[in-house]
Amino acid sequence: MPVRNTIHIGDATLTLVEELVMPTSARWMLPDHPEPFAVLEHARPWLEPHMLNERGHILQSIHSWLIEVDGMRIVVDTGIGNDKDRASGGFEGWHMRNGPYLDDLTAAGMPADSVDVVLNTHMHGDHAGWNTRWVDGAWVPTFAKARYQLVEPEWRYWSGQTDPVPDIIEDSVRPVVEAGVVDLVAADHRVGDSVWLEPSHGHTPGHVCVHISSAGRDAVIIGDVMHSPIQCAAPEQRPPLDRFVEEARAARIALLERYADTSVVVLGTHFHTPATGYFRREGSAYRYDVFEGDPPGP
Repeated sequence: MPVRNTIHIGDATLTLVEELVMPTSARWMLPDHPEPFAVLEHARPWLEPHMLNERGHILQSIHSWLIEVDGMRIVVDTGIGNDKDRASGGFEGWHMRNGPYLDDLTAAGMPADSVDVVLNTHMHGDHAGWNTRWVDGAWVPTFAKARYQLVEPEWRYWSGQTDPVPDIIEDSVRPVVEAGVVDLVAADHRVGDSVWLEPSHGHTPGHVCVHISSAGRDAVIIGDVMHSPIQCAAPEQRPPLDRFVEEARAARIALLERYADTSVVVLGTHFHTPATGYFRREGSAYRYDVFEGDPPGP
């Protein structure tokens, strides 16, 4: 079942549509930590059963969050995509995929041609891939009726890279820009009354989170500020893929400080299903309290 979780935040409906699950290790997630497996054991009580498999590997998901609120249909992050050449620089299962993502969107009640707005938290190959699809020998916008609201500093940075030009830019971002369906927006852009962007640069130069606020309830989609809840237990430690390490560390700690011990639901973009929970302080660090279904309240 590709539709892994549906929750309600006030009058907003949010649905997680999964494209791929990737197991990884504590050592990969915390490459500089002298004892990453000790961190894993400390976090095991709240990582299980959703975030660890039977072999003790951390489970990560690549997925989209679909938002329906205020008469708008929004897709946040578009995954890897089909037919994308990821022979270099990608991970297992990324190269030349032929997956059912478009059918999965339809099964979730949000077919591609019904989407109003597409948001990418950043322009990495597992967050912007389904911006386009291959049709008649060209990359064309997947969401033909949508506006792609892309963060201007993120586009400016990646479109200026020349050695080499990232594949994701050439096959998944530049084509939508050239198709005239992109609105370049600020990192604190308000998408609508109930949805806005929150700057969180560091993982990439224009990385953003997406905040949803409706009928007195709030949630935040955190993109790659954190890749796994295990980072709650060691937030000062860098993961392996941050572009600007110190800025990313500051963004991660700021996110935890801002939302810990609040009623704001934290929606992971790589957290394994259900990818819904609360940040809670635990000693000098934090934990992630997972829940399934609608939020249980503050």
